[in-house]
Amino acid sequence: MKEKIINLLIKVTNANTNKISDGYHTFEQLYEHRIRLFIALCQVNSDSWCSAKHSDGSVWDGWFILGIGYKKGKQITYHLPIKYWNEVAGDKVKVLKKAPKCDGHTPEDVLNRLENL
Repeated sequence: MKEKIINLLIKVTNANTNKISDGYHTFEQLYEHRIRLFIALCQVNSDSWCSAKHSDGSVWDGWFILGIGYKKGKQITYHLPIKYWNEVAGDKVKVLKKAPKCDGHTPEDVLNRLENL
């Protein structure tokens, strides 16, 4: 229900949600921080990988998957805009033809797994 209300407000007001602020940061800035922090974490983690394709071979145009961990119950992943690909792919982060099969982790799972790294 909450998501429907937010989507309706955006539609009615034509609001740019990236510019919404808590008084200190906009959503756009916080998202950029999350991306940069996750890239830095992946660059120092030996189980990091990236792929332009999901495990079934499907792709999201303009996006790739950056992850830590391969095994069920250990994965931490985010979709990142393709503009970050060259910063990620290379010596420190393994490039895979396809991402490992997703273990179905939720945002809460990701928080717990980050805490337990």
